[in-house]
Amino acid sequence: MNHHYKKGKLYEKRAAAWLTVQGYEILEQNFRCMLGEIDLIARENGELVFVEVKYRSNHMTGTPEEAVTLNKKRHISNTALFYLKTHGKNIFTACRFDVICIDDTGCRLYQNAFEYCGTFRI
Repeated sequence: MNHHYKKGKLYEKRAAAWLTVQGYEILEQNFRCMLGEIDLIARENGELVFVEVKYRSNHMTGTPEEAVTLNKKRHISNTALFYLKTHGKNIFTACRFDVICIDDTGCRLYQNAFEYCGTFRI
């Protein structure tokens, strides 16, 4: 296992713990399928929440927010659709996409960070 992978998993666990304190119920960590991966899947206020966790130790390669590109959003959205279909949900399931950005300045949560990511709306 490489250093970046281990560090990413550490920050995903920290984000899950932080979200739990904020009232989220963590349902799954690191959901994987052939379409991609979703870092955290949770429930909050009756909504299913797909959470992307981004960490940067410095901003030499950009901020964590800048790492959530349109292409990344499409992959997450497609993976979320697969999750919904394989877990007995449908496109009318109340859900949203949150992003947690972590760097040396702290942790920032962006709720409902993206809605429309390509050819479908969840």
